Amino acid sequence: PVRDLLRKRSQMVRQRTTNLLSIQNLLTRNTGSSMSANRVKGLDVQQIDELLDNPDLALAVKANLSVLSSADEQVELLEKTITQRVQLRPQFSFLKTAPGIGEILALTVMLETGDIRRFSSVGNFASYCRCVGSQKISNGKKKGQGNTKNGNKYLAWAFVEAAHFAIRYNAKIKSFYQRKKAKTKIVVALKAVAHKLCRACYYIMRDRVAFNITKAFGPK
Repeated sequence: PVRDLLRKRSQMVRQRTTNLLSIQNLLTRNTGSSMSANRVKGLDVQQIDELLDNPDLALAVKANLSVLSSADEQVELLEKTITQRVQLRPQFSFLKTAPGIGEILALTVMLETGDIRRFSSVGNFASYCRCVGSQKISNGKKKGQGNTKNGNKYLAWAFVEAAHFAIRYNAKIKSFYQRKKAKTKIVVALKAVAHKLCRACYYIMRDRVAFNITKAFGPK
């Protein structure tokens, strides 16, 4: 049940983001200027009426803002309930040593993974987390790809989220990402970081050890 609460939190976060982007796009189209997320969240009814002369456009923003505010409240409530009810496993504290992984992502990885011993190898775990490609190769040539929807979409999301934060706040991981990005597409470079973090978390949970950046991303 706690795992399902985390999944519901993820849904609420997506709803929040959808409504935030809708407001930003509408304001940009009709005012010619962009507005940050923090400014959008701080808008009140009077400010919206001042920004938009058309009452229908103003009403549309107010509707989005109402849903956004409600989603914020529900995310906060869910997070509070999750932290009160979850039974933390020993590996939880070790997961938080990995760059980009905070409390919510660590809980997601822990609860969605279950018993790490059910994965016979790090490759099996990475595949379950959708962090590796699924290709059919014959005579050295690509003949198609497997079912990319196999595995756990919540773990896939968690490691991509962790990759975003790790690139932003860890200089070594940022350097690794930039080298990859120079040779391939941005999304492929991001997935490469997510794959590295996924593999590291497998050993963190299996051996109950802290994150080692040298083992995960190499000495350079």
